[in-house]
Amino acid sequence: MSGNTETIFSKIIRREIPADIVYEDDLALAFKDINPQAPVHILVIPKKPIPQLADAESQDHALLGHLLLTAKRVAEQAGLSNGYRLVINTGPDGGQTVDHLHLHILGGRQMKWPPG
Repeated sequence: MSGNTETIFSKIIRREIPADIVYEDDLALAFKDINPQAPVHILVIPKKPIPQLADAESQDHALLGHLLLTAKRVAEQAGLSNGYRLVINTGPDGGQTVDHLHLHILGGRQMKWPPG
Protein backbone atom coordinates (compact mmCIF):
# COMPACT_ATOMS: atom_id res chain seq x y z
CA MET A 1 0.00 0.00 0.00
CA SER A 2 1.10 3.51 -0.68
CA GLY A 3 0.68 6.60 1.48
CA ASN A 4 -0.67 8.37 -1.60
CA THR A 5 -3.70 6.09 -1.98
CA GLU A 6 -6.91 8.03 -2.62
CA THR A 7 -9.72 6.92 -0.28
CA ILE A 8 -13.16 8.01 0.75
CA PHE A 9 -11.54 9.40 3.91
CA SER A 10 -9.21 11.69 1.97
CA LYS A 11 -12.28 12.99 0.14
CA ILE A 12 -14.00 13.62 3.49
CA ILE A 13 -10.92 15.50 4.74
CA ARG A 14 -11.08 17.72 1.62
CA ARG A 15 -14.87 18.13 2.07
CA GLU A 16 -15.57 16.53 -1.32
CA ILE A 17 -17.89 14.04 0.40
CA PRO A 18 -20.21 15.11 3.23
CA ALA A 19 -19.75 13.65 6.69
CA ASP A 20 -21.20 14.32 10.13
CA ILE A 21 -17.98 15.78 11.56
CA VAL A 22 -17.87 15.95 15.36
CA TYR A 23 -14.24 17.06 15.86
CA GLU A 24 -11.38 18.50 13.84
CA ASP A 25 -7.92 19.89 14.48
CA ASP A 26 -4.76 20.29 12.41
CA LEU A 27 -3.88 16.59 12.61
CA ALA A 28 -7.13 14.66 12.91
CA LEU A 29 -10.78 14.51 11.96
CA ALA A 30 -13.61 12.63 13.70
CA PHE A 31 -17.00 11.87 12.18
CA LYS A 32 -19.96 9.57 12.72
CA ASP A 33 -19.77 6.21 10.94
CA ILE A 34 -22.40 5.87 8.19
CA ASN A 35 -22.92 2.20 9.13
CA PRO A 36 -22.90 2.29 12.94
CA GLN A 37 -22.23 -0.92 14.84
CA ALA A 38 -23.20 0.60 18.21
CA PRO A 39 -25.43 3.47 19.38
CA VAL A 40 -22.32 5.66 19.23
CA HIS A 41 -19.89 4.86 16.41
CA ILE A 42 -17.38 7.55 15.53
CA LEU A 43 -14.27 7.27 13.37
CA VAL A 44 -11.09 9.19 14.17
CA ILE A 45 -8.69 9.56 11.25
CA PRO A 46 -5.34 11.26 10.78
CA LYS A 47 -5.22 13.90 8.08
CA LYS A 48 -1.88 12.40 7.06
CA PRO A 49 -2.66 9.42 4.80
CA ILE A 50 -1.25 6.34 6.55
CA PRO A 51 -2.86 3.30 4.87
CA GLN A 52 -2.85 1.05 7.95
CA LEU A 53 -1.26 0.82 11.38
CA ALA A 54 1.31 -1.64 9.99
CA ASP A 55 2.55 1.18 7.71
CA ALA A 56 3.15 3.67 10.55
CA GLU A 57 6.78 4.62 11.07
CA SER A 58 8.71 5.80 14.13
CA GLN A 59 8.28 9.42 12.96
CA ASP A 60 4.50 8.92 13.34
CA HIS A 61 4.69 8.28 17.09
CA ALA A 62 3.44 11.76 18.07
CA LEU A 63 0.57 11.52 15.57
CA LEU A 64 -0.44 8.08 16.87
CA GLY A 65 -0.50 9.40 20.43
CA HIS A 66 -2.51 12.38 19.25
CA LEU A 67 -5.08 10.05 17.67
CA LEU A 68 -5.53 8.19 20.97
CA LEU A 69 -5.95 11.41 22.93
CA THR A 70 -8.35 12.70 20.27
CA ALA A 71 -10.40 9.51 20.62
CA LYS A 72 -10.53 10.07 24.39
CA ARG A 73 -11.68 13.67 23.89
CA VAL A 74 -14.32 12.72 21.31
CA ALA A 75 -15.63 9.88 23.52
CA GLU A 76 -15.98 12.33 26.41
CA GLN A 77 -17.82 14.80 24.16
CA ALA A 78 -20.13 11.98 23.04
CA GLY A 79 -21.07 11.30 26.67
CA LEU A 80 -19.47 7.87 26.87
CA SER A 81 -18.69 8.22 30.59
CA ASN A 82 -19.66 4.58 31.25
CA GLY A 83 -16.98 3.31 28.86
CA TYR A 84 -16.36 2.59 25.19
CA ARG A 85 -14.34 0.36 22.92
CA LEU A 86 -11.55 1.68 20.71
CA VAL A 87 -10.76 -0.50 17.67
CA ILE A 88 -8.11 -0.28 14.94
CA ASN A 89 -8.61 -2.83 12.16
CA THR A 90 -5.40 -3.55 10.24
CA GLY A 91 -5.29 -5.36 6.91
CA PRO A 92 -7.84 -7.71 5.33
CA ASP A 93 -7.71 -10.34 8.10
CA GLY A 94 -8.20 -7.57 10.67
CA GLY A 95 -11.36 -6.40 8.91
CA GLN A 96 -9.95 -3.15 7.49
CA THR A 97 -12.09 -1.95 4.56
CA VAL A 98 -10.66 1.54 3.93
CA ASP A 99 -6.92 1.90 3.32
CA HIS A 100 -6.55 4.93 5.61
CA LEU A 101 -5.70 4.37 9.26
CA HIS A 102 -8.77 4.96 11.43
CA LEU A 103 -9.89 4.37 14.99
CA HIS A 104 -13.43 3.24 15.75
CA ILE A 105 -15.00 4.59 18.92
CA LEU A 106 -17.87 2.27 19.83
CA GLY A 107 -20.12 2.93 22.80
CA GLY A 108 -23.56 3.46 24.19
CA ARG A 109 -24.10 -0.22 25.05
CA GLN A 110 -22.34 -3.10 26.80
CA MET A 111 -19.66 -4.62 24.54
CA LYS A 112 -19.24 -8.38 24.29
CA TRP A 113 -15.98 -10.35 24.40
CA PRO A 114 -14.48 -11.81 22.34
CA PRO A 115 -15.36 -9.28 19.65
CA GLY A 116 -15.43 -11.80 16.87
